[in-house]
Parts: sequence; structure tokens; C-alpha cells
Amino acid sequence: MADEMGIFETMYHCRAMRRLKPDPVPEELLLKLVDAANQAPTGSNAQGARWIVVRDPEQRAKLAALNKTAVASYAAPGGGRAAALPHQDADKRQRMLAAVLWQAEHMQDIPALVIACYKFGQPVRQGQAMGGGSIWPAVQNLLLAARALGLGAAPTTLGLANRAAAREVLGLPDDMEAFCLIPVGYPMGNFGPVVRLPVQETVRWDRWE
Repeated sequence: MADEMGIFETMYHCRAMRRLKPDPVPEELLLKLVDAANQAPTGSNAQGARWIVVRDPEQRAKLAALNKTAVASYAAPGGGRAAALPHQDADKRQRMLAAVLWQAEHMQDIPALVIACYKFGQPVRQGQAMGGGSIWPAVQNLLLAARALGLGAAPTTLGLANRAAAREVLGLPDDMEAFCLIPVGYPMGNFGPVVRLPVQETVRWDRWE
């Protein structure tokens, strides 16, 4: 059973799934994802994580339009996207970009767009970064829960790049900030193991040099 996956199996097979079916995701599963996300730790146990689950077609279309504009800039020549990386050749990078572009064209059809927010309790300052340490662990919990339940998900910040427009679409109060958008749905492709750098290349003991 998908929901019986062990935690390590889930982590090692939690691919970013961007091509998602339009089939509705039951509300109880969406709530289960958010409930799992809320189990993550927060600074001072403030528990300020807040979630907007967008299912309304008109709302999804508005967010999809914002995302499509940002993706076009990201994918354009000079957009800052590396054509290749030491651990990911140009062909693999191109396949990843193709999935990003596919999602940009179809985001309005994805059944649920989950917006991860944080409620600060005071007006959000321009460029305010604090709170990330209290929302990103919750986002990872949500991704792992989605994988365990056979759902595809991958966070993106591109859809929120136009922060003023996103705030207006989402109706955010002045003490809440949106950190990322997570499309959720049943994947078109197959799950499989992630490919990551060997641990020996990413760790040092006591000092870096």
C-alpha cells in the first residue's frame, strides 16, 4: 500500500512530479497533506504555517497565468537558468525544463494548488525572509506525505514571483506571506528513485577546509 511506505523509502523516492492529471484529489487527502505538514517544527512553536488550497477553476487560472509569465522569463535566454550542471548534463536539464514548461501550460488544469504561507502576527516587511525556517520543513512534510499517498507534487516559487499580484489573487492579509506554490495531483508518469550527489561529496567533519 502506498500509505505504508517507510520514511526512508519515501524520502529516497520523492521525485518532483510536475506532469499531473486533472482528476480531482479527494478533500480528505488534501486535508491529510496539510495535517502532516503542520506536524513540522516552527520557531518558538509559533505554529504560524497557513495553507490556501486552491481548487476553484477561476482562481487556478489566475495563478497559472502568473506562473506562466514567470516561467517564460526563467526559460528565456539570459533568464539565469544553467544549461548544465556538474551533476546534471544538458540533456537531463532539458528534460527537467520540458516538465516545467508543460506544467506552465497546464497548471490551470491541475486539481489543487497548495499555497504555503506563514502568518507573522504583524505586517510583513518588504523582502522579509524570517519565517522560512518555520515553513519549509512543513513544505517537505507535505511533499513526503503526498509521495506516501501516491500523489505527485513539487514546490515552485515562480508562480509567486509577482508578489503584489499573487497577494491580490490570494487575498492575503498584511501579516501573512506566501512562500511557495505546490501543485498537487495524480502523476502521469511513474515514481522512481531520486538521483542526488553522494554523501561523501557534501559533508565535511568539524571544518570545511
